Parts: sequence; structure tokens; C-alpha cells
Amino acid sequence: METAKISVVIPVYNEVHTIGTVIDRVLNCGFDVEIIAVDDGSTDGSREFLQRLEHPRVRAYFHARNKGKGAALRLGFAAATHPYVFVQDADLEYDPRDYHEMIAPLLDGRADMVYGSRFLGGPHRVLFFWHYVGNRFITMLSNAITDLNLSDMETGMKGFARDKLMELRLSADRFTFEPEITAKAARAKWRIYEVGISYSGRSYEEGKKIGWRDALAATLAILYYRFWD
Repeated sequence: METAKISVVIPVYNEVHTIGTVIDRVLNCGFDVEIIAVDDGSTDGSREFLQRLEHPRVRAYFHARNKGKGAALRLGFAAATHPYVFVQDADLEYDPRDYHEMIAPLLDGRADMVYGSRFLGGPHRVLFFWHYVGNRFITMLSNAITDLNLSDMETGMKGFARDKLMELRLSADRFTFEPEITAKAARAKWRIYEVGISYSGRSYEEGKKIGWRDALAATLAILYYRFWD
């Protein structure tokens, strides 16, 4: 497993206080890893940090203005070269050590895509009740539309077989990337697995960005990708 080659795509937006630690953790996750960091128009110094960073296994790309997580991920996916691709947020909510559990179904050929679920028993920081309710509602609606039985569609940690990922035509620019790729993977009849992961969620005072407007956008996106896309 440790010889597996993985590309880790990190979308970055105003995470100057955490991006360095995240990159260090990914580089030391135990795999042959390349990092593709995509700065999405940061204004807090994240862009300058990545411009100064020199490491043979880290490549940085830059959006001139903020386009959204989905747009940053598309750029990163296009630049990935290794057989397995993981999404890693630039904050400290997700732990790269969980790649070891997530990659197993990809390596042995059982899965085309693996979701790291925050609700399958891994240790997690206790935070917001209404975030939990909103996440469960969005996941349930997505499951009803796609006929999947995911526990955490909105998770920010996902892994893919690169050859399958390159077959999808993705277009969502912002957090609607999550319902889009779920709907399109289900439509393409991908083999999808879930693995329990740890989760160290942040409060809004600590920099959490997603809110109720993103939940509404995700709900509308689920319906769009079912009935109009």
C-alpha cells in the first residue's frame, strides 16, 4: 500500500494559518504523493505562501479571482498525474492519515470512488446540531434522487481512480461540486464505497466558511442534476 502513487488536490481559499500544516501532513501521509494546491483568489496571504513554497512534490496553481471550490478542483484534477486522486481541504478538519483506510477499496479494484464518512464511527469533534441535521437532510435527498445509500454525501474527503474521474464532465464551480459528482458518479454506475474517518470540525470563529446558503444551493443542485442537467 505504501508504494501506491496518489495525487492530492487541495483547494485553498484564505487558509494562510493552516495550509502549511496541511501540506506537511499530506507529504508525510505514508504514500508516494504529489500535491496540487490550487489557490482560489485568496486575499489573506495564502497565495503568497504558495508562491514562495518550493518542494519537488508540490505544485501550485492560482486563480486570479475567487471562482469556488468546484472550479479549483477541476483545475487540480486536470493537473493530477498519479493513478489515485484524493481531495483534501486546506483547513485542519480532515486527517491525511485516513487515506490508508480509504485507498484499500481502490487498490484492490472494488471501488471507483471512496467517500470518507464523518458518520461511520470515527472520532470527531462535537459541534453544531443544525449542521448535522442539514447534512443528513441533504444526504437523504441526494440518496433518494441517486438511489444510493451514502451516510455523508457532503464530506470533503473523497478518493478516486484517476482514469474514472477523467471520464466525468464536471461543471459546478462552488460547493455544489459535492452533489454534482455524486449524481454523475451514480449515473455512470461507479462502484462507490464509504469508509469511516476522523473529523476535527471548526467553529465559525476558527474560520469555518460553509453556511445555510450553501445548504440551500446544494439542495437546488441535487434537483438540478436529476431533472435538468
